[in-house]
Amino acid sequence: MLSIGKRVAMCVKHGQDRDTLTIAAMLLLAFSLFIAVCVFLLIHCSKRETKKNLPPGSFGWPFIGETLVYLRSLRDGTPERFVSERMKTYGSPLVFKTSLLGERMVIFCGPEGNKFLFGNENKLVASWWPGAIRTLFGKCLNTSRGEEAKWLRKMMLSYLGPDALSNRYTATMDIVTRRHIHTHWKGRSEVKVFDMVKPYLFELTCLLFLSLDDPKNFAELGILFNIFLKGLGEIPISIPGTRFYKAKKAANAIKKKLVVIIKQRKLAMEQEQKPSSFEDLLSHLLVSSDENGQFLSEMEIANNVLLLLFSGHDTSAVSITLLMKSLGEHPQVYENVLKEQLSILEAKAPNELLNWEDIQKMRYSWNVICEVMRLTPPVAGAFREALVDFEYAGYTIPKGWKIIWSASISHKEEDNFPNATAFDPSRFEGAGPTPFAFVPFGGGPRMCLGKELARVQILVFLHNIVTQFKWDLLIPDEKIEYDPLATPVKGLPIRLHPHTI
Repeated sequence: MLSIGKRVAMCVKHGQDRDTLTIAAMLLLAFSLFIAVCVFLLIHCSKRETKKNLPPGSFGWPFIGETLVYLRSLRDGTPERFVSERMKTYGSPLVFKTSLLGERMVIFCGPEGNKFLFGNENKLVASWWPGAIRTLFGKCLNTSRGEEAKWLRKMMLSYLGPDALSNRYTATMDIVTRRHIHTHWKGRSEVKVFDMVKPYLFELTCLLFLSLDDPKNFAELGILFNIFLKGLGEIPISIPGTRFYKAKKAANAIKKKLVVIIKQRKLAMEQEQKPSSFEDLLSHLLVSSDENGQFLSEMEIANNVLLLLFSGHDTSAVSITLLMKSLGEHPQVYENVLKEQLSILEAKAPNELLNWEDIQKMRYSWNVICEVMRLTPPVAGAFREALVDFEYAGYTIPKGWKIIWSASISHKEEDNFPNATAFDPSRFEGAGPTPFAFVPFGGGPRMCLGKELARVQILVFLHNIVTQFKWDLLIPDEKIEYDPLATPVKGLPIRLHPHTI
């Protein structure tokens, strides 16, 4: 506003023509009207909302709300701090209101909130994502609602569910994992775990989903993907130099490359005179139609593949990294995992690949992984949007408000996890935790489609790495930050000790 006023003064002082002066005055008037409208809307909305029994809480500063405080808790690796401090301040253990990312929001706390939201999907609430995520991913499963989302989930579940995984993937994962460890881990005394597993899982996911096996393709897509990821948690302002601007360019470049791959696959499938020799997810997306016979467009397929490449490798890379950190911190747990994995290895013929039955035997190992995800969920939580006004815990949640369910706070509740900060895999023995208390993959109709895929990925890698190496953490107290996923800030450097067994 001040710069526009100076512009007007300069126009008068230097005698610039009347048109320029008029334009400057119009800009000043438009800016003033914009501010006035914003103030009016804020007052109007506030008056309308005061008639409702809203949850306790504060909207923080105008426009930015409590976004900066929330982002600081993510960068500090303690997203539960933002929630727990407000639960205590407002005396509300179930729900409170805030303002984040320019939106009026309520945060649902604990298993009760998780159960309510997951049980009312597409009734009272629906999936919602911040502007950066919607823009970067485009139209895909993550941003779809209603019947379209149901169809997409059903189609992908037929390829990613337990039944499909029992017949695919496990042996292929084992082959790729053995090759990766032999090439990149053996003969080295020190490695950075996250820097190692991230490209390995990206290569594996590209192979499983797209049948890509060209190292050049992996390298080019991998570089773009890392830029893309850094924009997911940003404010969607497309100004050159910002992380979001760079991420948007990277997302577009990835999609262009994917469209080329899609066109090549379509041509190859059209030229075949026999059933498709491709049995990957890309071919599945190309030949699947909805109940009206409609197929996904090439760009819609590219958007969904981008989403699946993200969910199929990045969260698993984080989970493997945090798993190796925890095993380095707890030697007895490592020994127990090693014992279980050696028993599986010893029951197999030399060089025999892992199969689905072997994965089911890794019960203790999976309990350890669950405890890792409990203490540090790869994703802090997720968003919903209120489809109608509804009541929860005695308060009104207005239509259009956004909602966060928090895995981080649910996983740290002492009522459900006594001595919650202690590492204890036995929590997951027997019936396990209270329903809806442990939610690293979400729940209800929107539960993560890649849950089983991630389980197999992590267990196959764990089997191969733990039966070949022990390791020491070079930075024992390395900080974890969410950017946007939980990641050790130095990449988890470790010193390797090959087994002599």
